[in-house]
Amino acid sequence: MNTEQIFREAVAQEASDVFIVAGLPISFKINGVIEQQSDTKLTAKDIEYMIKDVYGLALRDMEEFLRSGDDDFSFSLDRAGRFRVNAYKQRGSYAMVVRVVRFTLPEASKLGIPDGVMELYKKTKGLVLVTGPAGSGKSTTLACILDQINKTRKGHIITLEDPIEFIHKHNQSIVSQREIGIDTESYVKGLRSALREAPDVILLGEMRDFETISIAMTAAETGQLVFATLHTLGAAKTIDRIIDVFPSNQQQQIRVQLSMVLQGVVSQQLIPTSEGLMPAFEIMHANNAIRNMIRESKVHQLDAMMTSYAHEGMQTMDTSLMALYHKGVISIDTVKFYSLNPEIICRKLER
Repeated sequence: MNTEQIFREAVAQEASDVFIVAGLPISFKINGVIEQQSDTKLTAKDIEYMIKDVYGLALRDMEEFLRSGDDDFSFSLDRAGRFRVNAYKQRGSYAMVVRVVRFTLPEASKLGIPDGVMELYKKTKGLVLVTGPAGSGKSTTLACILDQINKTRKGHIITLEDPIEFIHKHNQSIVSQREIGIDTESYVKGLRSALREAPDVILLGEMRDFETISIAMTAAETGQLVFATLHTLGAAKTIDRIIDVFPSNQQQQIRVQLSMVLQGVVSQQLIPTSEGLMPAFEIMHANNAIRNMIRESKVHQLDAMMTSYAHEGMQTMDTSLMALYHKGVISIDTVKFYSLNPEIICRKLER
Protein backbone atom coordinates (compact mmCIF):
# COMPACT_ATOMS: atom_id res chain seq x y z
CA MET A 1 0.00 0.00 0.00
CA ASN A 2 1.17 3.52 -0.69
CA THR A 3 0.77 6.21 1.95
CA GLU A 4 -2.61 7.43 0.73
CA GLN A 5 -3.97 3.87 0.54
CA ILE A 6 -2.97 3.29 4.18
CA PHE A 7 -5.23 6.14 5.31
CA ARG A 8 -8.10 5.06 3.07
CA GLU A 9 -7.83 1.55 4.51
CA ALA A 10 -7.89 3.00 8.05
CA VAL A 11 -11.19 4.72 7.20
CA ALA A 12 -12.57 1.49 5.68
CA GLN A 13 -11.72 -0.42 8.87
CA GLU A 14 -13.21 2.34 11.06
CA ALA A 15 -9.89 2.88 12.82
CA SER A 16 -9.56 5.86 15.15
CA ASP A 17 -5.76 6.18 14.88
CA VAL A 18 -2.89 5.07 12.66
CA PHE A 19 0.54 4.39 14.21
CA ILE A 20 3.61 4.67 11.98
CA VAL A 21 6.73 3.93 14.04
CA ALA A 22 10.09 2.42 13.04
CA GLY A 23 10.60 -1.20 14.07
CA LEU A 24 6.87 -2.05 13.99
CA PRO A 25 4.33 -2.78 11.23
CA ILE A 26 1.74 -0.14 10.41
CA SER A 27 -0.87 -0.39 13.17
CA PHE A 28 -4.49 0.76 13.46
CA LYS A 29 -6.40 1.40 16.68
CA ILE A 30 -9.86 -0.14 16.23
CA ASN A 31 -12.39 -0.08 19.09
CA GLY A 32 -9.64 0.96 21.48
CA VAL A 33 -7.30 -1.92 20.55
CA ILE A 34 -4.08 -1.47 18.52
CA GLU A 35 -3.88 -4.05 15.71
CA GLN A 36 -0.85 -4.60 13.46
CA GLN A 37 -1.80 -4.61 9.78
CA SER A 38 0.99 -6.87 8.46
CA ASP A 39 4.16 -8.69 9.49
CA THR A 40 6.38 -6.18 7.69
CA LYS A 41 8.26 -3.92 10.09
CA LEU A 42 8.86 -0.35 8.97
CA THR A 43 12.42 0.91 8.67
CA ALA A 44 13.55 4.45 9.40
CA LYS A 45 13.89 4.96 5.63
CA ASP A 46 10.31 3.75 5.02
CA ILE A 47 8.97 6.29 7.49
CA GLU A 48 11.07 9.09 6.04
CA TYR A 49 9.42 8.50 2.66
CA MET A 50 5.97 8.29 4.26
CA ILE A 51 6.48 11.50 6.25
CA LYS A 52 7.38 13.32 3.04
CA ASP A 53 4.27 11.88 1.36
CA VAL A 54 2.03 13.07 4.20
CA TYR A 55 3.50 16.58 4.11
CA GLY A 56 2.87 16.54 0.37
CA LEU A 57 -0.77 15.53 0.90
CA ALA A 58 -1.13 18.37 3.41
CA LEU A 59 0.66 20.87 1.10
CA ARG A 60 2.80 21.72 4.12
CA ASP A 61 6.48 22.58 4.48
CA MET A 62 8.61 20.27 6.68
CA GLU A 63 10.83 23.07 7.97
CA GLU A 64 9.13 23.41 11.37
CA PHE A 65 9.21 19.63 11.93
CA LEU A 66 12.89 19.33 10.98
CA ARG A 67 13.74 22.26 13.27
CA SER A 68 11.75 21.34 16.37
CA GLY A 69 11.19 17.58 16.09
CA ASP A 70 7.41 17.97 16.56
CA ASP A 71 4.58 19.08 14.32
CA ASP A 72 0.79 18.95 14.47
CA PHE A 73 -1.37 19.52 11.39
CA SER A 74 -4.22 18.06 9.38
CA PHE A 75 -5.15 17.21 5.80
CA SER A 76 -8.11 15.76 3.87
CA LEU A 77 -8.56 13.00 1.30
CA ASP A 78 -11.48 13.10 -1.15
CA ARG A 79 -14.29 10.69 -0.26
CA ALA A 80 -12.35 9.40 2.74
CA GLY A 81 -12.00 11.80 5.62
CA ARG A 82 -9.84 14.26 7.45
CA PHE A 83 -6.64 13.27 9.24
CA ARG A 84 -4.98 14.93 12.19
CA VAL A 85 -1.23 14.26 12.16
CA ASN A 86 1.23 14.43 15.01
CA ALA A 87 4.71 13.91 13.58
CA TYR A 88 7.66 13.53 15.95
CA LYS A 89 11.20 12.24 16.25
CA GLN A 90 12.01 9.28 18.47
CA ARG A 91 15.31 7.42 18.90
CA GLY A 92 16.79 9.22 15.92
CA SER A 93 14.00 8.32 13.47
CA TYR A 94 10.71 9.86 12.43
CA ALA A 95 7.28 8.67 13.62
CA MET A 96 3.63 9.64 13.19
CA VAL A 97 0.36 9.07 14.99
CA VAL A 98 -2.57 10.03 12.78
CA ARG A 99 -6.12 10.54 14.09
CA VAL A 100 -8.84 9.59 11.59
CA VAL A 101 -11.72 12.06 11.33
CA ARG A 102 -14.55 11.17 8.97
CA PHE A 103 -16.42 13.68 6.84
CA THR A 104 -19.73 12.18 7.96
CA LEU A 105 -20.81 13.52 11.31
CA PRO A 106 -21.45 10.96 14.07
CA GLU A 107 -24.96 10.07 15.28
CA ALA A 108 -25.45 10.75 18.98
CA SER A 109 -27.82 7.81 19.50
CA LYS A 110 -25.34 5.30 18.06
CA LEU A 111 -22.55 6.67 20.24
CA GLY A 112 -24.53 6.43 23.47
CA ILE A 113 -24.67 10.19 24.09
CA PRO A 114 -27.65 10.68 26.44
CA ASP A 115 -30.53 13.09 25.83
CA GLY A 116 -29.43 15.10 28.88
CA VAL A 117 -26.27 16.04 26.98
CA MET A 118 -27.89 16.61 23.60
CA GLU A 119 -30.55 18.89 25.17
CA LEU A 120 -27.79 21.49 25.61
CA TYR A 121 -28.27 22.45 21.96
CA LYS A 122 -31.42 24.30 23.06
CA LYS A 123 -29.41 26.84 25.09
CA THR A 124 -29.17 30.25 23.44
CA LYS A 125 -26.55 31.98 25.60
CA GLY A 126 -24.04 31.30 28.33
CA LEU A 127 -21.15 28.86 28.76
CA VAL A 128 -21.27 25.09 28.30
CA LEU A 129 -18.17 23.06 29.21
CA VAL A 130 -17.41 19.57 27.88
CA THR A 131 -14.51 18.06 29.79
CA GLY A 132 -12.51 14.88 30.11
CA PRO A 133 -9.08 13.39 29.41
CA ALA A 134 -7.53 13.38 25.92
CA GLY A 135 -9.24 10.89 23.64
CA SER A 136 -12.43 10.70 25.70
CA GLY A 137 -14.70 11.88 22.88
CA LYS A 138 -15.18 15.55 23.80
CA SER A 139 -14.86 16.72 20.18
CA THR A 140 -17.32 14.07 19.03
CA THR A 141 -19.91 15.10 21.62
CA LEU A 142 -19.54 18.76 20.66
CA ALA A 143 -19.81 17.90 16.96
CA CYS A 144 -23.16 16.19 17.63
CA ILE A 145 -24.48 19.17 19.61
CA LEU A 146 -23.33 21.70 16.98
CA ASP A 147 -24.86 19.60 14.22
CA GLN A 148 -28.20 19.69 16.02
CA ILE A 149 -27.96 23.48 16.34
CA ASN A 150 -27.05 23.69 12.65
CA LYS A 151 -30.11 21.64 11.70
CA THR A 152 -32.60 23.60 13.82
CA ARG A 153 -31.48 27.20 14.21
CA LYS A 154 -30.75 30.10 11.87
CA GLY A 155 -27.59 31.74 13.13
CA HIS A 156 -23.83 32.04 12.79
CA ILE A 157 -21.68 29.28 14.33
CA ILE A 158 -17.96 29.99 14.64
CA THR A 159 -15.54 27.24 15.64
CA LEU A 160 -11.93 27.73 16.74
CA GLU A 161 -10.12 24.40 16.67
CA ASP A 162 -6.59 23.02 16.79
CA PRO A 163 -6.97 21.33 14.35
CA ILE A 164 -10.45 21.08 12.82
CA GLU A 165 -11.74 17.57 13.52
CA PHE A 166 -15.25 17.45 12.00
CA ILE A 167 -16.45 19.28 8.89
CA HIS A 168 -19.83 21.02 9.32
CA LYS A 169 -21.66 22.00 6.14
CA HIS A 170 -23.93 25.06 6.11
CA ASN A 171 -27.48 23.99 6.92
CA GLN A 172 -29.96 26.22 8.76
CA SER A 173 -26.92 28.05 10.19
CA ILE A 174 -23.84 29.60 8.61
CA VAL A 175 -20.81 27.68 9.91
CA SER A 176 -17.35 29.30 9.95
CA GLN A 177 -14.60 26.89 10.99
CA ARG A 178 -11.17 28.32 11.78
CA GLU A 179 -8.04 26.30 12.45
CA ILE A 180 -5.43 27.64 14.86
CA GLY A 181 -2.11 28.25 13.13
CA ILE A 182 -3.69 28.26 9.64
CA ASP A 183 -6.77 30.51 9.72
CA THR A 184 -5.88 32.47 12.84
CA GLU A 185 -2.76 32.89 14.94
CA SER A 186 -4.07 31.77 18.32
CA TYR A 187 -7.21 31.01 20.34
CA VAL A 188 -7.04 34.45 21.93
CA LYS A 189 -6.72 36.31 18.62
CA GLY A 190 -9.38 34.15 16.96
CA LEU A 191 -11.78 34.59 19.88
CA ARG A 192 -11.35 38.37 19.94
CA SER A 193 -12.02 38.44 16.20
CA ALA A 194 -15.04 36.13 16.54
CA LEU A 195 -16.78 38.63 18.80
CA ARG A 196 -16.81 41.09 15.87
CA GLU A 197 -18.23 38.52 13.41
CA ALA A 198 -21.85 38.50 14.63
CA PRO A 199 -21.65 35.06 16.24
CA ASP A 200 -24.60 33.29 17.83
CA VAL A 201 -22.60 30.20 18.84
CA ILE A 202 -18.85 29.93 19.44
CA LEU A 203 -17.01 26.64 19.83
CA LEU A 204 -13.65 27.04 21.55
CA GLY A 205 -11.52 23.93 21.08
CA GLU A 206 -9.72 24.40 24.37
CA MET A 207 -9.65 26.98 27.17
CA ARG A 208 -5.91 26.96 27.76
CA ASP A 209 -5.04 30.03 29.76
CA PHE A 210 -6.19 33.03 31.76
CA GLU A 211 -6.77 35.26 28.73
CA THR A 212 -8.76 32.69 26.74
CA ILE A 213 -10.97 31.81 29.72
CA SER A 214 -11.54 35.50 30.50
CA ILE A 215 -12.62 36.34 26.92
CA ALA A 216 -14.82 33.22 26.70
CA MET A 217 -16.64 34.19 29.89
CA THR A 218 -17.12 37.75 28.63
CA ALA A 219 -18.54 36.41 25.35
CA ALA A 220 -20.96 34.19 27.30
CA GLU A 221 -21.92 37.15 29.47
CA THR A 222 -22.71 39.38 26.50
CA GLY A 223 -25.23 37.03 24.89
CA GLN A 224 -23.37 34.40 22.86
CA LEU A 225 -23.62 30.66 23.47
CA VAL A 226 -20.07 29.44 24.06
CA PHE A 227 -19.01 25.79 24.06
CA ALA A 228 -15.51 24.99 25.30
CA THR A 229 -13.43 22.03 26.46
CA LEU A 230 -11.09 21.44 29.37
CA HIS A 231 -8.93 18.45 30.25
CA THR A 232 -10.53 18.12 33.68
CA LEU A 233 -12.77 15.33 34.94
CA GLY A 234 -15.84 16.11 37.01
CA ALA A 235 -17.83 19.31 37.46
CA ALA A 236 -16.17 20.27 40.75
CA LYS A 237 -12.62 20.00 39.37
CA THR A 238 -13.66 21.86 36.23
CA ILE A 239 -15.01 24.84 38.18
CA ASP A 240 -11.97 24.85 40.50
CA ARG A 241 -9.67 24.78 37.44
CA ILE A 242 -11.33 27.87 35.93
CA ILE A 243 -11.28 29.83 39.18
CA ASP A 244 -7.68 28.87 40.01
CA VAL A 245 -6.47 30.39 36.73
CA PHE A 246 -7.27 33.86 38.09
CA PRO A 247 -5.29 35.78 40.73
CA SER A 248 -6.57 35.20 44.28
CA ASN A 249 -7.87 38.76 44.60
CA GLN A 250 -10.17 38.21 41.57
CA GLN A 251 -11.44 34.74 42.41
CA GLN A 252 -14.59 35.72 44.26
CA GLN A 253 -15.58 38.01 41.42
CA ILE A 254 -14.97 35.14 38.96
CA ARG A 255 -17.10 32.78 41.07
CA VAL A 256 -19.98 35.25 40.80
CA GLN A 257 -19.43 35.73 37.06
CA LEU A 258 -19.16 31.99 36.42
CA SER A 259 -22.29 31.28 38.47
CA MET A 260 -24.20 33.67 36.21
CA VAL A 261 -22.94 32.50 32.78
CA LEU A 262 -22.51 28.76 33.29
CA GLN A 263 -25.25 26.66 31.67
CA GLY A 264 -23.83 23.19 32.17
CA VAL A 265 -20.80 20.94 32.57
CA VAL A 266 -20.51 17.57 30.86
CA SER A 267 -17.61 15.30 31.82
CA GLN A 268 -16.95 12.10 29.96
CA GLN A 269 -14.72 9.04 29.85
CA LEU A 270 -14.52 6.16 27.39
CA ILE A 271 -14.82 2.88 29.30
CA PRO A 272 -13.62 -0.50 27.93
CA THR A 273 -16.57 -2.91 28.16
CA SER A 274 -17.46 -6.38 26.96
CA GLU A 275 -19.11 -4.68 23.97
CA GLY A 276 -16.25 -2.32 23.07
CA LEU A 277 -15.66 1.24 24.27
CA MET A 278 -18.67 2.95 25.84
CA PRO A 279 -18.97 6.51 27.14
CA ALA A 280 -19.75 7.36 30.74
CA PHE A 281 -21.07 10.86 31.40
CA GLU A 282 -21.37 13.22 34.31
CA ILE A 283 -24.05 15.83 33.58
CA MET A 284 -24.55 19.01 35.58
CA HIS A 285 -27.12 21.64 34.60
CA ALA A 286 -26.69 25.03 36.24
CA ASN A 287 -29.95 25.58 38.16
CA ASN A 288 -30.32 28.09 41.02
CA ALA A 289 -29.01 25.66 43.64
CA ILE A 290 -25.89 24.89 41.56
CA ARG A 291 -25.28 28.59 40.93
CA ASN A 292 -25.44 29.27 44.68
CA MET A 293 -22.91 26.50 45.35
CA ILE A 294 -20.48 28.04 42.86
CA ARG A 295 -20.98 31.57 44.17
CA GLU A 296 -20.49 30.47 47.79
CA SER A 297 -17.38 28.38 47.00
CA LYS A 298 -19.07 25.09 47.94
CA VAL A 299 -18.14 23.13 44.82
CA HIS A 300 -17.23 20.11 46.97
CA GLN A 301 -21.00 19.69 47.47
CA LEU A 302 -21.81 19.51 43.75
CA ASP A 303 -21.87 15.68 43.61
CA ALA A 304 -24.54 15.57 46.29
CA MET A 305 -26.46 18.34 44.52
CA MET A 306 -26.40 16.46 41.19
CA THR A 307 -27.74 13.36 42.93
CA SER A 308 -30.53 15.41 44.51
CA TYR A 309 -31.51 16.85 41.11
CA ALA A 310 -31.37 13.60 39.15
CA HIS A 311 -35.01 14.25 38.18
CA GLU A 312 -33.73 17.29 36.20
CA GLY A 313 -31.44 15.11 34.10
CA MET A 314 -28.29 15.44 36.22
CA GLN A 315 -26.04 12.53 37.09
CA THR A 316 -22.62 11.98 38.61
CA MET A 317 -19.87 10.02 36.88
CA ASP A 318 -20.20 7.28 39.48
CA THR A 319 -23.94 6.95 38.75
CA SER A 320 -23.15 6.52 35.05
CA LEU A 321 -20.49 3.88 35.82
CA MET A 322 -22.82 1.96 38.13
CA ALA A 323 -25.46 1.93 35.38
CA LEU A 324 -22.94 0.22 33.07
CA TYR A 325 -22.14 -2.23 35.88
CA HIS A 326 -25.81 -3.10 36.41
CA LYS A 327 -26.16 -3.70 32.67
CA GLY A 328 -23.44 -6.31 33.04
CA VAL A 329 -21.00 -4.74 30.55
CA ILE A 330 -18.27 -3.73 33.04
CA SER A 331 -16.89 -5.30 36.21
CA ILE A 332 -16.88 -3.72 39.63
CA ASP A 333 -13.09 -3.38 39.35
CA THR A 334 -13.61 -1.25 36.24
CA VAL A 335 -16.13 0.89 38.14
CA LYS A 336 -13.58 1.47 40.91
CA PHE A 337 -10.78 2.24 38.42
CA TYR A 338 -12.76 4.93 36.55
CA SER A 339 -14.74 6.24 39.52
CA LEU A 340 -14.13 9.79 40.73
CA ASN A 341 -14.94 8.67 44.30
CA PRO A 342 -13.84 5.01 44.62
CA GLU A 343 -14.07 5.05 48.45
CA ILE A 344 -17.75 6.02 48.29
CA ILE A 345 -18.38 3.32 45.68
CA CYS A 346 -16.77 0.71 47.96
CA ARG A 347 -18.88 1.79 50.93
CA LYS A 348 -22.08 1.57 48.88
CA LEU A 349 -21.19 -1.92 47.70
CA GLU A 350 -20.44 -3.05 51.25
CA ARG A 351 -23.92 -1.92 52.34
